[in-house]
Amino acid sequence: SKHCVKLDNRTANVTVKPFELDMGFQFELHVTVSGKKINVSEIPELPIPKDWMRDKLELHFYKTEQAAGGGEIENVTYTRGSGTAVITFLKPG
Repeated sequence: SKHCVKLDNRTANVTVKPFELDMGFQFELHVTVSGKKINVSEIPELPIPKDWMRDKLELHFYKTEQAAGGGEIENVTYTRGSGTAVITFLKPG
């Protein structure tokens, strides 16, 4: 667990210690479905970047393809202030 690291002619003694990662976020979405697009509302404001939330929404609705619809995503438009998003699929379904 102890290591000696040399950086720019200097030596640093370091010790490795375990740490716990924060738990993920879990929340409920309200969805309206219409052809190629779905409107998602009541998305809670979380302390994560807007791009991360957009990626999470895309992944969630892409992954549901095997379970109950979903599929390849064409676009995700997420509006943080209103807690809404529009998910556009490549194919209607």
